[in-house]
Order: sequence, then C-alpha cells, then structure tokens
Amino acid sequence: MLSILRARWQQGHRTISYPDSAPLVPDRLRGLPAFRADLCRQKCAACIEACPTEAITNQDGIRIDLGRCIFCNACVEVCPSGALNFTNDHRLAVRRREHLTVGQREIELAAELNSEMMRIFGRSLKLRQVSSGGCNGCEVDVNVLTTVVFDLSRFGINIVASPRHADGLIVTGPITTNMKLATLKTYAAVPAPKLVIAVGACAISGGVYRDHPEQNNGITDILPVNLYIPGCPPHPITILDGLLRLLGRVKK
Repeated sequence: MLSILRARWQQGHRTISYPDSAPLVPDRLRGLPAFRADLCRQKCAACIEACPTEAITNQDGIRIDLGRCIFCNACVEVCPSGALNFTNDHRLAVRRREHLTVGQREIELAAELNSEMMRIFGRSLKLRQVSSGGCNGCEVDVNVLTTVVFDLSRFGINIVASPRHADGLIVTGPITTNMKLATLKTYAAVPAPKLVIAVGACAISGGVYRDHPEQNNGITDILPVNLYIPGCPPHPITILDGLLRLLGRVKK
C-alpha cells in the first residue's frame, strides 16, 4: 500500500485542465489551415493537383474542404508562394457540413445544442462508438479520451457498450458496404431523441476511400449528423473540444 501511495504522489496530477486553460498541443500538430489570399498564385493549381482527396478547389478563390482533408501537408509542400500552411489550432468541429469549407472565410465553430436538447443532454451524455470500416486511427483517439489524461467522464460524457443505453453515436470509418446495415441498426436501437457525431475524414466524406464502390462516402448522406469533427485522425483534444462545444462548455 505504501508503494502505491508513493507512486501516486510521484506521478502527481495527470488530468489536463482543459477547457479551464488552453491545451498543450505539440508543435507538429496539423490543425486549422491558414490561407494567405494575397500570396496565392491561383492559376498555378499546384495545391489542387497535389491533394490526394480532392479537398482543394478553386471557385472564386482557393477553398479547402476540411471534411475531405487528411492533413497530409502535400499542398503546403508544393505551394510555390507559401500561401498555405497548417497551424496547430486544434479547434475544428462544426455543426453543419458546409461550415467545413474554409479559405476565403473563417471556420464557423460548433454551436451548442438547442435549449430542449441541452436540457436532455447538457449534464449527461452517453455515446456508443461505431467503427464502420475505419483504420482504427480515429477509434484509438476516441478511446484515449477515457484515460486519466483527458478523463471524459468528468464532463458527464461516457462511452457505453450498448446503443440502448446511449444518447447518440460516434461514427468512424467510411461506412463500408458490410458495415452499413450494422450502423443503421445501431442507430435505430438508440432511443430518441438522439445525436450522431461524425469523427474523421472517412466518416464525413469517405476520406482516402472516397468513391470506392465498397463504401458509402461516410455517414453524411445516411444519417442526420449533429457534429462534424474533421481530421485523419483528429487529435483527442480536437474531439474533446467538439463534444464540449456541442454541450455549451466551450464557446470561444
């Protein structure tokens, strides 16, 4: 017992203080992209050609679809003028699919649920995670939120084993043909009212598997989505930030 107490004292307090203070994220984190329109040579199209998921388009100016972006940095590497760069801003979650398109406008971060949904879910939110053909990257980062470092349960948010005990789904993966029915059945088993949270590029748009015949380009056209958290995979703090914004715990 003494050795256990000694080890606990030596380890100290491990849980991060976010959202009471800014999170400590690594410098190498690729977060919200920054675009300098004044530096962009729009006719060169180097970034568009380099993007493996066709996330970058030129429609009256360069636009980046974060729902397709896998944050691979290929666009930054080929940009001849330095107009594109990835910051380490972890804040990426939005409420509507169209809000993931950035470039000429700033990202519109997720707003909290309406008053009735906040009354129901604001203090206790139980989520069932569904891996619909993912590579396990997003799944791992969701799982990390349950560790002592992030301690998701301190916010009243828990990952549960049964959809019948859940208030909503966290969906990862591009929704493969083999997993589509299982995903729909899991959603049907969740009692109403319920939420759907799409985590990662695959769940939002199909990611690197987009338009492959054995998957469904994510969950967006299959179920109503309440929160989009882009990334490949998104950092755990990005996922946590999105969940807290949905519950009105973070507003800036």
